[in-house]
Amino acid sequence: MEMNQFSLEGKIALITGASYGIGFAIASAYAKAGATICFNDMKQELVDKGIASYQELGIKAYGYVCDVTNEDMVTEMIAKIEQEVGVIDILVNNAGIIKRIPMCEMTAADFRQVIDVDLNAPFILSKAVIPSMIKKGHGKIINICSLMSELGRETVSAYAAAKGGLKMLTKNICSEYGASNIQCNGIGPGYIATPQTEPLRVKGNPFNDFIIAKTPAGRWGTPEDLMGPAVFLASDASNFVNGHVLYVDGGILAYIGKQPE
Repeated sequence: MEMNQFSLEGKIALITGASYGIGFAIASAYAKAGATICFNDMKQELVDKGIASYQELGIKAYGYVCDVTNEDMVTEMIAKIEQEVGVIDILVNNAGIIKRIPMCEMTAADFRQVIDVDLNAPFILSKAVIPSMIKKGHGKIINICSLMSELGRETVSAYAAAKGGLKMLTKNICSEYGASNIQCNGIGPGYIATPQTEPLRVKGNPFNDFIIAKTPAGRWGTPEDLMGPAVFLASDASNFVNGHVLYVDGGILAYIGKQPE
């Protein structure tokens, strides 16, 4: 096997919601591997901040304002990317939200919003890029799943339902379009140290202690931990990997937990 199988040279990647956080880390890794980066966010100011952050790393990125739950806006964005940059080779469905509300206190509107962003949007984006991927003869779709694609937890009924559905959407895209040389896989991050999780990671916080105790690696993950797996699934090295969810979780799903003392 030649190591250049992991190269993304000449590829065009769209990573949704990649102004910061996990999406930004994945996009940065793709750029280092040779890909041209496109991303979106909901507001122009967030797109501008994202472009500035990429520029600080020496990365030229193309940013677009788009609500990924709006099919017309998505169709327009994909057409702009194809016109301005080229046909998308790699789609990463990264944009997502979570609402931590006990199920019986959650409104149906809140539930629907989470499903819309975390499940309907990946369907809309994937549907928008697949026809051009078929014409081009190849394509990679990577869905950012979650430990909640496999496990439940208090207060995340909508998120778990969406991420469980996203796992099955991943498998179904593989089933429908594998013969067109399109590979659709998922990445299931564990608990990742990001600005959003910083309040939870304070030493002495019971949740922080719980996560470290439940993780065989004995630590939170970092966005950098996702870079290698994301490059692998976007590269030719994974051409016979399809319909799979790669959990990058430090071993949480493999571990029953410590015996109480």
